[in-house]
Amino acid sequence: MTVRIKAIKPEETHVVRHIAMWPNKPLKYVQLQNDNDGEHYGLYCNQKIVSVVSIFNIKNKTQFRKFATLDDYQGYGYGTALLQFIIDITKEKGIDKIWCNARVDKINFYEKFGLRVTNDYFTKDEIEYVIMERNYS
Repeated sequence: MTVRIKAIKPEETHVVRHIAMWPNKPLKYVQLQNDNDGEHYGLYCNQKIVSVVSIFNIKNKTQFRKFATLDDYQGYGYGTALLQFIIDITKEKGIDKIWCNARVDKINFYEKFGLRVTNDYFTKDEIEYVIMERNYS
């Protein structure tokens, strides 16, 4: 089995985002207005894109968004590998902080990467989120 991570175009993230995150919404729902301002990465398993993430850098802080892995490929470490890749490249760039809007039911997953829960909770489309962050400095 061949696994690799590579930079991709924003539109290459849309199908995985849609299927994994919001399958009951229109495809346009998973497209971000500022997608063209970000960096996008895909993890490929045997030539098939199975996990995606988008990162946006603002004032030496990086937000990762729309981190998604297809259901059939969850539990095999693909999402873990992709998130670790993002953490490694942001550290190499000298970024001060990485953060995300995490679904509350995924807190334990993100804590494994050193992200910590903040006091900032919110709800979107009946799903509860919390901002999680990790400071590098």
